[in-house]
Amino acid sequence: MNIKDFRQVQTRRRFLQRSASGLGTIALWHLMQQEGRAGDTAALQSATNPLASRAAHFAANAKNVIFLFMDGGPSHIDLFDPKPEMKKWEGQALPESMTKDLRLAFIKPTAKVWASPRIFKPYGQSQTEFSDWMPHIAGYADDICMIRSMFTDQFNHHPGQLMFNCGTPLVGRPSMGTWITYGLGSESENLPGFVVLRSGGTSPGAGSGNWGSGFLPSTYQGVPFRNSGEPVLYLSNPAGIDTELQRSTLDGLRDFNEMNRIETGDEEIASRISSYELAFRMQSAAPELVDISNESASTLEMYGVNQPLTKAYATNCLLARRMVERGVRFVQLMHGSWDDHNELEKNLKRNCGITDQPTAALIKDLKLRGLLDSTLVIWGGEFGRTPMVQSSNPEKGGEGRDHHPFAFSLWMAGGGIKGGSVIGRTDDLGLQIVEDKIHIHDLHATILYCLGLDHKRLTYRHMGRDFRLTDVAGEVVKKLLV
Repeated sequence: MNIKDFRQVQTRRRFLQRSASGLGTIALWHLMQQEGRAGDTAALQSATNPLASRAAHFAANAKNVIFLFMDGGPSHIDLFDPKPEMKKWEGQALPESMTKDLRLAFIKPTAKVWASPRIFKPYGQSQTEFSDWMPHIAGYADDICMIRSMFTDQFNHHPGQLMFNCGTPLVGRPSMGTWITYGLGSESENLPGFVVLRSGGTSPGAGSGNWGSGFLPSTYQGVPFRNSGEPVLYLSNPAGIDTELQRSTLDGLRDFNEMNRIETGDEEIASRISSYELAFRMQSAAPELVDISNESASTLEMYGVNQPLTKAYATNCLLARRMVERGVRFVQLMHGSWDDHNELEKNLKRNCGITDQPTAALIKDLKLRGLLDSTLVIWGGEFGRTPMVQSSNPEKGGEGRDHHPFAFSLWMAGGGIKGGSVIGRTDDLGLQIVEDKIHIHDLHATILYCLGLDHKRLTYRHMGRDFRLTDVAGEVVKKLLV
């Protein structure tokens, strides 16, 4: 026996296959079957196509998600949660009894209250109040469920964004889009199951951790699309390589990878095979997807694609609709930054001007095409802003607000959500929640429920225990549902 044969025999799987006529393999299969890990048809399908569409745990309304993540922390008291009583506190410091338990990033508890200068008014039959800087979104008040009682454990951007997107402030954990794609697969054969679109000129603090796969197979991670040129780098064939040659090369590579996967049992190889095959199919599907020239002039105008201010975000909203039409399971739009420690009036007005019209157009377009009922739309950031002012020069319009994790707002629409409703209530300053507290884990549990997934059953074995998006907490918030 030479050294090569010896090494092959001594691999654990080879040893079990070859020794005692394979009785070791049979015993291993029996033990794995007791743990629910033996191979079956679903497992075989997952190995050959990890992104194949899979059945949900139970029937549900939503099939797809469009997550509009506003990184930086939009100010809830200037957009969605009117607080006229703040004017009574204008320029005053709050008593210690109200601030002693606050965790503040930059300001001190003695910072003075700054009443929101925004004008709120009710919209729709629901009479939900919106800021005057969100008039287009406000026009769909009866389709929106406004949550005014969100809270999180994190008060800084990096851990806060990971908490919102991954259910934990720790790096290296799977994102929400990854969990959903892992649980349901994708209905698109020619595009990724999870796509990320960015705008705003800044990168989120947690970076790719917001859409990473963590310890789940990399097949399920978010695929960032570029805003110009090829949507994905190196998607086109290099010079001198035609489709026939590439196809034959991939076939050979797939055979070798499959042999290696069977030999080693490394399922990450299946992810690699799937990625190569998906990239091949994307060479024709992705350019067609991002070519919006076949959209009507009225559609482009509705989104604001041709306006310089809204172009980038509007294009991403339009692409999100096109992706959902093509079966992409989870589309995440990242727009930033809303981190307005200074000059909030100027910066918030600009971000609202960029996002308001395209977001409203997305809701309208989904409704017109019959897609809103099966598409869950989520709008929100990692936390809110304080009612107290933060500014180095407030007399020149430099007022801003600090991070505020204890109470903030977000909204949802479509996909089984009760439109025209307002859930939760904060105190007169937007400082603390006084009714229907909803934690990030509760939000995640509810999102999964809308997609037909039980958050306690959607698990992945890692480092000796079953992990899930909601960790060991989370309850479905039935008030949000139709």
